[in-house]
Amino acid sequence: MESKILRRDVLSAAAAAALPAVWPSAARALPTGRPKVAAIFTVLRFRSHAFNILENFLGPYYFNGHLTDPGVDVVSFYADQFPNDDMAREVSRRFGIPLYDSIDEAMCLGGDRLAVDAVLSIGEHGDYPYNKLGQHMYPRKRFFDQAIAVMQRSDRYVPLFNDKHLSYRWDWSREMFDTARQHSMPLIAGSSVPLAQRRPALTIPEGAEIEEAVSIHGGGLESYDFHAFEVLQSFVESRAGGETGIAQIQLLTGAEFEHAKQSGRWSQDLVNAAMQAEENMHAVRQGRPTTGVFAQQPARTDTNEKSRPRRPTGDYAICIKYRDGLRATVLKVGSGSDRWNFACRIKGETKSRATALFNGPWGNRCLFKALSHAIQHTFTTGAEPYPAERTLLTTGAVDAVMQSWNQSGKPVSTPHLNIRYQATDFAVFRESGATWSVITKDVPQSAGFEPRAFAQRKK
Repeated sequence: MESKILRRDVLSAAAAAALPAVWPSAARALPTGRPKVAAIFTVLRFRSHAFNILENFLGPYYFNGHLTDPGVDVVSFYADQFPNDDMAREVSRRFGIPLYDSIDEAMCLGGDRLAVDAVLSIGEHGDYPYNKLGQHMYPRKRFFDQAIAVMQRSDRYVPLFNDKHLSYRWDWSREMFDTARQHSMPLIAGSSVPLAQRRPALTIPEGAEIEEAVSIHGGGLESYDFHAFEVLQSFVESRAGGETGIAQIQLLTGAEFEHAKQSGRWSQDLVNAAMQAEENMHAVRQGRPTTGVFAQQPARTDTNEKSRPRRPTGDYAICIKYRDGLRATVLKVGSGSDRWNFACRIKGETKSRATALFNGPWGNRCLFKALSHAIQHTFTTGAEPYPAERTLLTTGAVDAVMQSWNQSGKPVSTPHLNIRYQATDFAVFRESGATWSVITKDVPQSAGFEPRAFAQRKK
């Protein structure tokens, strides 16, 4: 019965064939049958990134209103930490997926040669320290290096997904990107937010002359700044001339922020337009369940977060000068994990273009459905859905923000962010909003790991 449901509801092969192929330019051998995936992660607990991604890999999930088969099989786990509310051991037993003691073993399935066709590397959440700059030292580079060591030994390089920014260190991030390109290894990384539904729908015309742009979030320094940079970049990278890189970044907080705001360092009409898009979205958005055992539950705060380093208080701004003269600002406004707004002004137009990105009735957990779909495309086709150069640039931008923060808000020159690339149309990977007619405010989210629940409901 379940197979019949999936055949009826899975996205058609014709639609999949229309997906863009960005990388690699040379033909590469694709696995026969369903690709085998090694999932390596920091922690697996409720609403961790590993939870939110893997629930879309171990069963059918909704994307653009269709119940979608992942098209791949997760065949091994590696967990770096086991918190008190760990789910890795139980999920491993229940789904029959071996939990190995090392990344090497997980990728070789206990042997000595690479035995998988793709790597899902999720280096977010868990109890990890901060460095002297206040950067969270997640082990993404360690995960990457150990995965590459297996590929090098086996003389076979397979697609790899790296969750969020490449690394907290720029030199490591550049090395990761260059290694992937050197070996023609498909690399997908970055934020889930650019794939969210846009309310209202907004597309920047290819080749448009963007004069100024703003991206607004309501989260914290570094972690949420990264998402806001990715949102910004996903819009402005299609401007006339393509992406040319970033020349300077400055973080403004406290009195310096207020002075810059009053003096018009950024256009308040763009901020107003972006915030109005959010207000309009709230007027029509579907709410979340707020009572009962399946009510919305906040993600657990890692123990380490309680002693995290100094952070700005109140609103702040990140002023960005692009190499081609584009002026943009990332703003932290208020507090809340649901705020993802964008606005820009295009030359020759009097009205700002603005949108709010809707994360879904279950909050940011919903964002991972579209991201999982994009990852699976890379694993099954060997093609990147959007240029990995985007995340290389945003990774370096966030590092520069932390440099500015530790230099009392001084401007930081970024000659190393001379990163050029051409945007691609990734609309087919974005959530259209059709899923939210299926997953509504009346559909409770389970507090357990139940990736096959939707298929079971349709029986």
